[in-house]
Amino acid sequence: MKPISHSFSSQDMTSLKIPHTDPGVHSAIIHRLMFHLYKAHSLQNVVIICIGTDRSTGDCLGPLVGSALAKWDSPLFHLYGTLDEPVHAMNLQETLHKIQATHHNPYVIGIDACLGQSSSVGCIQVVNGPLKPGAGVNKELPPVGDIHLTGIVNVGGFMEYFVLQNTRLSLVMRMSEIISSSLYSAIREWHTRSTLLAVPE
Repeated sequence: MKPISHSFSSQDMTSLKIPHTDPGVHSAIIHRLMFHLYKAHSLQNVVIICIGTDRSTGDCLGPLVGSALAKWDSPLFHLYGTLDEPVHAMNLQETLHKIQATHHNPYVIGIDACLGQSSSVGCIQVVNGPLKPGAGVNKELPPVGDIHLTGIVNVGGFMEYFVLQNTRLSLVMRMSEIISSSLYSAIREWHTRSTLLAVPE
């Protein structure tokens, strides 16, 4: 991964955490994603990995985002993980091997649900560096992503499996809609600007 531009404070720009109810949530996520995407190679292969399972309401954020992104049928990114074909603990390693074999030097964006403090439930995070799927439920899984987005769907720290199973679907749905639409808008805008910059005068 490339270093953060010195024109930005690394502490301010490497991560964003914002409530999904914030009126400026879409704009904030789009701008933060654009900041990270501009550090990628121009028109680099963008791969989105949406992790989770539809067998748990708390853990279906990733597949919901993936299915929403799939509806755009966009050539601007490669997508792994939907409600119909989820990427989860059992096939994550295989999926990562497939991505490395299929895409040359991809820029990977990981999407997953996570648990957190009660005051953070409902927040969406955009973070530089890989996510660590399964950490909240004590699973050892490979890290995913050059950057990642997570939605804090419920409170962590005690009986995580039970908490995920008893998470409100309405919250997860709202967060998935925000993440998918913001991510699609950011990639489309980044691609448009990169294309214009690549055109010789």
